[in-house]
Amino acid sequence: MRLLRRSNDGELGLTNNLGGKDTIPPYAILSHTWGADTEEVTFEDLTNGSGKDKPGYKKIRFCGEQARQDSLQYFWIDTCCINKANKAELSQAINSMFRWFRDATRCYVYLSDVSSATAKTDEEEFSLPLWEPDFQKSRWFTRGWTLQELLAPGSVEFFSQEWKKLGDKTSLQ
Repeated sequence: MRLLRRSNDGELGLTNNLGGKDTIPPYAILSHTWGADTEEVTFEDLTNGSGKDKPGYKKIRFCGEQARQDSLQYFWIDTCCINKANKAELSQAINSMFRWFRDATRCYVYLSDVSSATAKTDEEEFSLPLWEPDFQKSRWFTRGWTLQELLAPGSVEFFSQEWKKLGDKTSLQ
């Protein structure tokens, strides 16, 4: 398992591949739907120092910042923490996925197709969430990995496309 680390100055970097006798530090994990291959930041991008201009880099920055707010220095994202060119590493990652989600301190679910917009009502002084129907229809719920990513971690928090927290798996059940 390889983790991303956010330094105190906000820079991101990959750890060495942890495993065996290595102690894995507390970490957050990101669950999300993938964009096009050209949009996601890969392991190769990070090792080459490229990919910051890709749309998927925003997910990395978000996850690192949210982890920092939750007092976590390390986090994991499948698109860039796995060297998919190494078939043995890819196979081991697929076989370890449930454990990695289970062992995460926090799981952040980024819903790219759910907006956290609200609407004011004329008769009431509070805002009503407009995102609930989109939440229920989110593409995230149609993925093959969704069930394990929802059940394995103790803490699962849902975030909108604007990076606003919508709730957690208990409050949104």
